[in-house]
Amino acid sequence: MPEISIRAEELFHLGPLAVTNALLLSTIAVLLLAAIGFALRRSLAPVPGRLQSIVELFIEQGLGLMDTLFGSRHLSVRYFPLIATVFLFILISNWLGLLPGIGSIGLYQEHDGHRVLVPLFRAPAADLNFTLALAVISVFATNILGVTAIGFFRHFGKFFTLQSPILTFAGILEFISEFVKIISFSFRLFGNVFAGEVLLTIVGFLVPYFIPLPFLFLEIFVGFVQALIFSMLTLVFIASAVREDAAHH
Repeated sequence: MPEISIRAEELFHLGPLAVTNALLLSTIAVLLLAAIGFALRRSLAPVPGRLQSIVELFIEQGLGLMDTLFGSRHLSVRYFPLIATVFLFILISNWLGLLPGIGSIGLYQEHDGHRVLVPLFRAPAADLNFTLALAVISVFATNILGVTAIGFFRHFGKFFTLQSPILTFAGILEFISEFVKIISFSFRLFGNVFAGEVLLTIVGFLVPYFIPLPFLFLEIFVGFVQALIFSMLTLVFIASAVREDAAHH
């Protein structure tokens, strides 16, 4: 049975940077999204084809969903690129981790006197570093956008106020919750994807061939749901951070 490691395995080094199998697959996901974006931009036409129609439908549905939170198409258009990028990046990363050969094709390395198969690729979200980085970006982007929308003092005034002891205490708790979001964001995504990866590995080893297929389809759905949850939570937090600005549009 393949060895199950909770941490991403190192493949090689680029100077001081250790390149892991999760980092390698996440890089491929970025390049794939960039290639699709450039291809779509070059193929834009006044009369949309099938692929362009699907993309336009995705954009229109996404903007419509964001309108319900922001109450303004202007704000939805402003923040749509960030939310869509988060969703698509996590979705593509999750689905790439389910392709045949991911986790089984690799290199043999010596560990404690034993030859161990180190997978060449690993689902990026099955690495806690990946999900932690996304969570930090999401939380910091939320606060930066809040400062940009309503100003530094008005944004952080929600956390630090001397109007009353109760409001002061509540503000401090809300500020601490900003850091708690990073933990909850990262471990929620990591736990679900890593558990799915372990499940597919065990089922594929014990009962190969067609038996793992239902679990594979389940993980495809879970990968979509996790990308949707992460992007929707980011959207809700951004809408909350800039909602005072939304009243002026």
